Amino acid sequence: MKSRHIQINLAEQTLSLLDGTTAVNSYPISSALNGAGEKEGSGCTPRGLHRIRIKIGASESENAVFVGRRATGEIYSPELAVQHPERDWVLCRILWLTGAEPGRNRGSRVDSLRRYIYIHGCPDSEPMGVPLSHGCIRMRNQELMALFEQVDVGMQVDIREGVDG
Repeated sequence: MKSRHIQINLAEQTLSLLDGTTAVNSYPISSALNGAGEKEGSGCTPRGLHRIRIKIGASESENAVFVGRRATGEIYSPELAVQHPERDWVLCRILWLTGAEPGRNRGSRVDSLRRYIYIHGCPDSEPMGVPLSHGCIRMRNQELMALFEQVDVGMQVDIREGVDG
């Protein structure tokens, strides 16, 4: 039996939902402006094997705003962005990742869960295919909502710098 999992390619700025080795869907993403890295406080996207720890926001609308993983009741708009220019917008859904490799992305100062590394939605005005996040994986809201319905808690997420790792 083939197993579904997510593969993120940082060099290509893509996220693919795979069934075994066959791509079911592929989406453009935006990973960290600071590149790949696991260290706490680095603002980098962690590499290696992860799992989806928690799915958040299943009943929220497409532009629902999250702060601290909680929906604020706000709906993102350009006007709201002007009112809060300091915010790193987390919208619509959150797939919170936990590292699966002790010493690499789990535990101590490299723990992806404690670094609050997510796959999350962002404003449509944010470009995809360009590293600009603070460490998370950003996706278009509609694409994330579609992915959210196809994944489960515990699903493997492999974040690689390129095709070969």
